[in-house]
This record gives sequence, structure tokens and C-alpha cells, in this order.
Amino acid sequence: MENCQLQAFDVKDRRPEALGNLRVLPDELICAILENLTPRDAARLACVSSVMYVLCNEEPLWMSLCLNRANGPLQYQGSWKKTALHLENVPDEYKECCGRPRVFDGFSSLFLYRRLYRCHTSLGGFSFDTGNVERRNDLSLEEFSHQYDGRKPVLLAGLADDWPARNTWTVDQLSKKYGDTAFKISQRSSRKVSMKFKDYISYINCQHDEDPLYIFDDKFGETAPGLLKDYSVPHLFEEDYFEVLTREQRPPFRWLIIGPERSGASWHVDPALTSAWNTLLCGRKRWALYPPGRVPIGVTVHVNDEDGDVNVDTPSSLQWWLDYYPLLAEEDKPIECTQLPGETIFVPSGWWHCVLNLETTVAVTQNFVNSKNFEYVCLDMAPGYRHKGVCRAGLLALDEGSLQDVERNVVNDKDSQSYADLTRKEKRVRIQKPREDPEYEMTIDGDFKSYECWRHDFAYDIKFLGKFLDEDRDHYNSPWSPGNSIGQREMRGWLSKLWVQKPEMRELIWKGACLALNAGKWLNCLAEICAFHNLPPPQDDEKLPVGTGSNPVYLLADHAVKIFVEGGLEASMYGLGTELEFYSVLHKVNSPLRNHLPETLASGILYLDNGTHRIVPWDGKGVPSMIENCDFIPQKFKNDEFPFGVWAKKQYEWRTAGMSVNEQTNAARCTQMWPFIVTKRCKGKIFAELRETLSWEDALNLASFLGEQLCNLHLLPYPPFNKSNFSEIEQEMGFTCANGSMEELSYKSDIPAECNIFIRTLSKKKKDVISRLRNWGDPIPGTLIQKVHEYIPDDLTKLLEPYQNQNGMNSICKPCSWIHSDVMDDNVHMEPNWVSPCLNGNSADACLVDSGSNGYKNGRDDKSWRPGHIIDFSNLSIGDRIYDLIPVYLDVFRGDTSLLKQFLESYKLPLLTGKHEAVKGTDKFARLSYRAMCYCILHEENILGAIFSIWKELRMSQSWEEVELTVWGELNNYKGIA
Repeated sequence: MENCQLQAFDVKDRRPEALGNLRVLPDELICAILENLTPRDAARLACVSSVMYVLCNEEPLWMSLCLNRANGPLQYQGSWKKTALHLENVPDEYKECCGRPRVFDGFSSLFLYRRLYRCHTSLGGFSFDTGNVERRNDLSLEEFSHQYDGRKPVLLAGLADDWPARNTWTVDQLSKKYGDTAFKISQRSSRKVSMKFKDYISYINCQHDEDPLYIFDDKFGETAPGLLKDYSVPHLFEEDYFEVLTREQRPPFRWLIIGPERSGASWHVDPALTSAWNTLLCGRKRWALYPPGRVPIGVTVHVNDEDGDVNVDTPSSLQWWLDYYPLLAEEDKPIECTQLPGETIFVPSGWWHCVLNLETTVAVTQNFVNSKNFEYVCLDMAPGYRHKGVCRAGLLALDEGSLQDVERNVVNDKDSQSYADLTRKEKRVRIQKPREDPEYEMTIDGDFKSYECWRHDFAYDIKFLGKFLDEDRDHYNSPWSPGNSIGQREMRGWLSKLWVQKPEMRELIWKGACLALNAGKWLNCLAEICAFHNLPPPQDDEKLPVGTGSNPVYLLADHAVKIFVEGGLEASMYGLGTELEFYSVLHKVNSPLRNHLPETLASGILYLDNGTHRIVPWDGKGVPSMIENCDFIPQKFKNDEFPFGVWAKKQYEWRTAGMSVNEQTNAARCTQMWPFIVTKRCKGKIFAELRETLSWEDALNLASFLGEQLCNLHLLPYPPFNKSNFSEIEQEMGFTCANGSMEELSYKSDIPAECNIFIRTLSKKKKDVISRLRNWGDPIPGTLIQKVHEYIPDDLTKLLEPYQNQNGMNSICKPCSWIHSDVMDDNVHMEPNWVSPCLNGNSADACLVDSGSNGYKNGRDDKSWRPGHIIDFSNLSIGDRIYDLIPVYLDVFRGDTSLLKQFLESYKLPLLTGKHEAVKGTDKFARLSYRAMCYCILHEENILGAIFSIWKELRMSQSWEEVELTVWGELNNYKGIA
């Protein structure tokens, strides 16, 4: 025995020599680094040394490598290494060689041992008491509202007793019925992974993962509609303000959850501070919960101080229960319970919670917004960062000065007990600086004072939390947090729909709008504009901005008021200046398009002067006195009739092309000045409100109308270009090559200046196109993002049909035109066919105004509608006519080729000239579809996200040509070639 012990002590430690310079790194960090390798590189590295062999053959590593490369439904092959090799198409003979284990002495790792324990432990012997969450049966709606909703969690029995799912949602029965149905899988990779249900059951029966995969599918209602018939929303949770949105507009809100023993959800707060209910049908779940603002030990909250995005670093659910829970003092333990089959747990807004499956479980959950959490949801989606940190982490999110301010206003409880020493030094909250300085971060220790403040002074009250909003930021020109449950346009549209459809809730909706939109500020601006122009003041039902646009728009009795705020003062001046210049051109040539634009009644600039609002009328001509000292004044254009007109705007577009949202926002900050325009209110409804009820005949008429009016728009002469201005601009701009360098044209060129600036702006967008598409992410396929530069031409002048003229100089065939660039479903107004007198202006009083119908009040449903007006010309530009087809086809027509064909029949203008001498042998330039697809890829908006949402089958495409021909193929049949 003694000899055996001596031999054991004589074994040489392999680690230093086997790892070389890497020996200074802990095993945990080395394993994290290995996850960034490809499967083939990990296999090669395993051959370097004995210790690398051990580290590179760990199943958790191969699980990560596999999930990071999975594309489409995944089929588990018995181990993650075998699964990864299968995905890499490794021949079978090599798989067998890779499967032979080798054993080495002289190496031990506590990190690997703990992870191995978590992989193979069983929870059957774990001892849990019943917990301290209240259990209730036969709870009335009134009791729930007063005692629990917005206050504390509760376990409810009996709510699912009548559900078919109570008896049919077992693993065996679901497998028989939905075995070939693929469901989404939850895992820590950014990839979208799915598995057929039968393959998933095979996986859970043989897996030994420390954090097993579980089904967490928010699209199960679309994938398996029959499941929706098996349960119903319990009566306690039926109030849901998100119900006013369509299924496409609504953020994910319901999930099917199936997971094996040891799986679960790590610590988190539900998105947008919504509340949730979760009903268990099979198995047992262990829940741990903390009240809002109390960050669990082991969890770190990251809050980006530019856009407010919140990310959480947390151990897996099992790891937290094993490694952290036993260290907690009794008074610091979470609220706990074990959920049994048939029970429903309610999780209030803002509560931290963590779930561990004690055995294989099947559950359904839904998040909802009601009157108790509505203001919190609006607050969570408001721009800024400090309030988001406070909502998630309480007073730990405040810096030292802010924390001291809070402490001065409270009386600490002398008898309170201190928090455990372990948590006093734990870094809990990180407020991150903007992305351009990723190395900087400020950390706040969860020390004694912080926790005492939480215990006695942190109030999860909307009035208290609202104080942490940054008043200098507003909803319209601040970065939108990627973690928000819906986008900016969707948020504005949601509040607008609630305002119209729930008039009895307007007091509450207004409070939420003040948090999310800074609505009170814009209402004050509106009141000043109305007073200055002798307009009737806004009524109570008119005080909320309407629609989903990027600027506050108000509909009064007979007027529409638009305040330009998007992008800051500079962008707003160009928006209004270009629109006013366009109206001037329109009237000079007496275009028929005039009949389908709202009449302009007034325009000007509202500004704050020592805290007092003042207004200066402005018709777009000259430079207003109050902004003469701003550093963005276009000196080169000062002598032009419209110094903020389209050509100054084109220069601005070039300067901002390729800039990130944060860069644009930082450049936009400034200002207490807001341009505005007042127009005659269009009677009727916007097309977005009528889309689902419009007849096919009316839709075809709309397509014809848009074709005709865009033809009128594109035929308009644009203002003359001052070439002396351009010579200075050209020196400033140079030429952006495909690689992003700035060079002069390498050939003699006679390209018109207006086309040159259009092409050079596109070239700047091309420079960072890959990073932009990656930031947008899903549903744009990553495989296609990598092929972008192979698809888009290096020389973007080829999109405008270059040719060599008689002087031997390169010129272009295709003319540039005015382009609206934003003809979307909320910028097209429809009118009922029965009110023809109003259309001619003969009997305007006959049209009874009703804010609910946006202008018309009648006693019957209108069966037929006709297009009347196109609105919102603030995005006007000069460029290729094809650009205007993008929003029309993708947003108004939603990809319907029949409507596109009808549009083209009325449009009739040439989109190609037929001259292709300079690009002979490259047939793709003869395809209109190719040009349209290039513009979609280079577009400043996420056009590709819309494309892959409409044509979901294209998410598996391997080439841009396939996407191009599927989406834009109809264009190639167009005969409009000069």
C-alpha cells in the first residue's frame, strides 16, 4: 500500500509541458478559448499534447462547436463530437478512429471534474421542501388583481383542469402525434437550432450534458396549430394590450417548453418587463425568484450606456443551484417553490427567476401586458440606459454619486442585518461605455451599503423608476436597444392603436407614451405651433402622435402637423428643406401629381429661447437666423434659392453614408430647435389600416394609382445642379473604391455630377455592408452575407449603364430622377368611393370628421376604397428610379407579383435604356432584377430582413442569384426599355 502511494505521488504533472505558454491560463479560460475554433482545428489541436487531447475531447466543447455551426434541423448522433463530425461530413472510417479514448495520468482539473459532475448528476435524490410561494385555488380576478398582480408570485391550482393538454401533453403522446415536426431548441448559441420531436426525444434519453438542450419554441402555434386547441389562456390573464397587434407585429409571447432533468432557464427578467404565467403539464420544476432590482449572486448585468441594451452573464440553472445556492445565508435565499403537474405559476413584471427541471417536463407559458405592468413595459423600451439598469439591478446600477443622493433621503434601519461577505465583493453591475471604446467599463461592487439601500429604499414604483430617464434623449432620434421586444416603428404603432381602440384606457396610455415617446414634450411643441398659426388647440383625443413614422405627426380636425426630429436638427432641416423645394418645383410645372399631395398650409422652425418657445416661419428659402451659427450650415449652398434643398441633402447623405446608428446619433445631438410643417388633413384612412379588408379590385386600382403617380414623380425636373458647388464637393469626396480607399477615377469620365454623387454614396455604403448585415442578423442567412462582395459589382457605375461616348469618355445611359424612397403602407391614403363630393373640394363640410376613422364618420362599413393621396416627402432624394420600387413592392404589395405587374403597366417609364456596350458578356447587368437586388443589399434600411420574412423559404438559399430571381424576377419581364 505504501509503495502504491509513493508511486502515485511520483507521477509527474503533465500540464506545464503539455500546455507550454498556455499553462499560465486557468482551465476554464482555455476551454472558453477552444470554443472559438472550428471542429477541424479542435481535432488537430488534440494531437499537440496529452493535456490538449483531454481538453479538446470534452463533450461540452464539441456541443458548443456543433451548435455554433448547425444550420437547419439537428440530428443528435449519440455524442456531440460524433454529431459535429457528421455535420462536417467526415468519412466513417475517421469517425471510428476519433472514437478511441486515450487515458493519461499526471493531469487533474477541478474545473473539469465539477463540470463532469454536473453532466452526470441526478436530481432524484435532491431534497427540496415545498417552498414559500403561496398556493391558491379558486382565486377570483378581483383577488388576483389586488393581492398578486404586480406584487408577488403565486402558485395557482385548477386553472388547467379542463384543458385537453392536461391529459395529452405527455412525451409519449406528443411524440406519436408530432414526431416529425421540428421545434426550436434553446441553447446559448446565437444560431437558430431546431430538432424534429422524435430526434429530440432520442437526444434527451441518451444525453449527459451539464446544460441540456430544451424545446423553447415561440412559433409552435404556427408549426403545430393543433397544440393551440389543447389549452386556453386562464381567465386571470386574459387582459393583454399586445392583442391589438397582428400576429406578425406582435413580439414573441407564447412558448412551448419541454426539457429533461438538469435543464432549465438561468436567471433572467422577462423581456420588456412583461408579466408571465407558466402552466406545467408533466414533470416537476423548481423555481427560485427574487423581487425586482435584486441581482442574484453569481449574476452580472451589463447595460450599454449608449443604447441601453441589457445583457446578463449568469451560470446555468443547475450550476447556480449546486455552486451558489448552498452559500446563501438563510435570509438571503430566494423565494422558492416546486411546481407540480397542473399548477400555474404567476411571475410579476420585473421579477428575477430561475427554473430547474427536476425531471422531464412539458409546459406552456405566455407573457402579457396589462394595466398593472403597462407603464413598466413602456419605461423599459424608452431610450437611454440608466433607467434600464435600475429596473434590472436596482440601486446597484447607480454610480457612487447617485447612490449617495438616494441615501441622503432615507433613514436606514439600524437593526437590519448585513449581507453575506461573499456578496459584498461580488461585481454585479457593469455599465458599459459606447462600443467604440470596448475596453472601458465601470463596475459597481455589491457592497454592504448597496444591499442595505436595496432592502430599505429601493421602490419598484413607476414614479421612482421614471426619475432615472434621461430627459435629453427622446424616442425619435436615440439608438434603439437591440434587446427591446419590438422596434421603434412597432412601438409607435402599438401605442397609436391602443389610443384608438381603447379610449377608456387613454389616461394610462398617455402615461406610458410620456415614458416611451416623451409625448408630453411633443404635445407642448404642438400647442405652440397651433397657437402661432391660429389653429384650434389639440383636443384630448388628439394629443398622441399617430402612426409609425419616424417623426411626431398629429391629426387635428382639418390639419396635419408634422414635427421634424429624426436624426437631429441637421437631418430635419434637410428633410423639410427638400420637401419645400419639391413643392415649389411641383407647382412651377403644374404636375398632375399635385392633385394627390396634401396642401401645404404653413412651415417654420420652433425653438427654445431661454426656456420660452418661439416660432419663425420658413418656406425653405434662405438660412433662418436662429441657426446661422450652427456648424452644419452648408456654406457652398448658401447662395442657392433653397440652401437646405435636395443637393445640399445629397451631400449630407454622402457624409453620413456608412456611419453607424450611434455615430449618426452623436452627430445629431444638439438641439432645442425643431422644423415643422402644417398640411391639409387627408380624409380617409391610410392603406395600412385597410390592408386586410381591401378587395382585390381595390388593391389592383391602388397598384395602378401608384404606378401612375410615381411616373409623374419621376418625370419631374429636378433643380439645376450648381457645378461650382460640386467641384468643391468632388475634391472633398474623392472616389470610394470597393476596398474603401479614396482615389480619383482611373479613367476619363463624363458622368453627370448628380449621378456621380449618387454612385459615390452607394460606394460608401458598400464599404461596410458586411458588418451592417451582420448587425441586422436574423433572418438574413450568414452564408449569403459572406458572398455579398462576390455578388455586388466592384464598380457601382455599372448599375447606371455606363458606355463610352463619341469623345472616348465614360458616360452613363440611365438618367437620375426625383425619388420618394419611402412609399410605404402608412404613406398612402385611401378614400371611400361614396364620398366623391369631398374629393373635388365642392362640399368639404359634407365629410364629417371622426378621429377614429381618420377623417370620415359614417354609419356603415365601407366596402370599396380608392387611393387619394401620397404623403410624407421628407425622404425625397435624387437617384435611380428602381429605388422607389423597393418600398412599393416589399411593403405595400408584400411581394405580390400580380400587384407589381399591375403597377408596371401603369408606370410605363423606362428602367433600362438597352445600351450595354460597356458591360458586354456580363448578362447580369441586363437584368433589372440584378440592379434591384443590389440596391436592396446596399439600402440603409434593413430591406433584406423584410425579404427573408416574406419569402421564408429563401433563408436556406445558397446564392444571391436565387434570392434575386425569386424576389425580383417579374421585373425581367418588364418591357419599359427606351
